[in-house]
Amino acid sequence: MSTRSIIYTSFDRYPAPKGAATHIAAFVAALGSEFQSVDLVTVAGPPSENRATGTEPPAGTGFSRSPRINHTELPALGPTLIERVLSFRTHLRDWWRSQRPDVAHIRSIFEGYPIARRKTHWCRRLVYEVNGLPSIELKYHYPQVADDRELMRKLLEQEQCCLDAADLVITVSQVNANHLVGRGVDPSRIRVIPNGVDTGLFAFQSPRPWQDRELRLLYSGTLSPWQGLQTAIEALALYRKEAPARLFIVGTGRAEQTRRLADLSTALGVGDAVEFLGGASQAELATWHHTADVVIAPLTPNDRNLVQGCCPLKVLEAMASGTPLIASDLPVVSALARPEIDAILVRPGSAKAIKDGLLHLVRDPQSAIQRSLNARQRVESQFTWGHAQRQLLAAYRELDFVARGADAGG
Repeated sequence: MSTRSIIYTSFDRYPAPKGAATHIAAFVAALGSEFQSVDLVTVAGPPSENRATGTEPPAGTGFSRSPRINHTELPALGPTLIERVLSFRTHLRDWWRSQRPDVAHIRSIFEGYPIARRKTHWCRRLVYEVNGLPSIELKYHYPQVADDRELMRKLLEQEQCCLDAADLVITVSQVNANHLVGRGVDPSRIRVIPNGVDTGLFAFQSPRPWQDRELRLLYSGTLSPWQGLQTAIEALALYRKEAPARLFIVGTGRAEQTRRLADLSTALGVGDAVEFLGGASQAELATWHHTADVVIAPLTPNDRNLVQGCCPLKVLEAMASGTPLIASDLPVVSALARPEIDAILVRPGSAKAIKDGLLHLVRDPQSAIQRSLNARQRVESQFTWGHAQRQLLAAYRELDFVARGADAGG
C-alpha cells in the first residue's frame, strides 16, 4: 500500500442516479485500496434529502469499501451554474485549507481550475480526468451561451490551464485523446481508460422471443440533445406502422426537454406508447434491461460525440445484460460494440435505419442471441469496472514513480 495521500474532487453529486456517480465510486474504491488516505469531495444535495453518502464501489469489482476513504459534501449554492461553481470553489478552498496532498484528482474545470492555476500551492501532482469539456458540452445544456464568445474564451482558457498543469490526463475514449493531443497535450501524459460495467448487477439474460407481442424498447441516459432521443421516437413511430411497440425512457432531464420530447411523441401519434420513467438506481436500471427486448442508443453525429468523444455506459450495460443493442455507428460506439458481431450499428440520425434494425432482430432472432453472447464475452474480457480500476492504478503507479524521481531530484 502506498503512503501517498489523494484528494479526489468532483463538481458532481454523489451518490446519484447518474453515470458520473458510478464512475466516481469505481475510481475512488480503487484508490482507497491502494493509498493510505483518500478524500472524496463532491457537491452536497438539498438538505431535505435523506440518503446514504457512503462511497460504495460497484459490486464485483474486487475492491471492498475502504476505511481510508473519507467523503465530504460541500455546498454549491446559487440560481445559475456560474454562481454554483463559484460557491463550490469557495467552500472547497476553505475545506482544503493548508492541506497539500501528494495527488489532487479533478474531473472538470469547475472544481479544477483554481487548483491547476496554483498547482504547487494545492498539491504535489495533478491528475485531470477529462470526462467532458464545457467548451463543447455547455451549449447543449444552455443553448443561449453558444454565441457568447467571451464565455467560450474563458472556458477554453480554463480547460487549457488544467491540461497544461496536469501530470496525468485520463480520458475514456481514443476520440477524446486525439482531441486533447490536437490541443497540445503530450501523448505521453494521456491514458485512455474506458468506462466499465458491473457484470454482476447487469447479469446476462438471453433475449426472449418477441414474435406476436408488443416490442419493449429501452433508452437510458439523460434527455440531452446529443443523445438522439428524437430519432428514437421517430423510429418508434415508423416501426408501429408495422407492429406494436413501446419505448421506455429511463433518465433525467430538464422539464422543457421532457416536454419537447412528449410533444414530438404526440405529434407523431405515439404519445401513448412513450413512457418517461425518470432517474433510476443501477439496480433498477439492470431490471429495466432485463424486461426490455431491445436497447436503443441513438447518439447524434455532433461535436460532443465526434470531437470530444465519450464512452457510453448505456452501450456497455446493454452488452453486459444480453439485451440486443441498436446504436449509432460512431467511433465511440464501435470501439465498444463491434458492428454486426456484438450489436446492430446504424447510420446516425436515421430513424428508418433503427426501424430496419428492429425488423431484422424480429425476423432473425438467432442472430440477436449470437450478438448478445458475443457482446457479453467482449464486456467480460475488456470492459468491466475491474479492468478500469486496474488501468487507473497502473497509471497512478507510473505517476507515483515519476513523482518520486522528481522529488528526489529536486
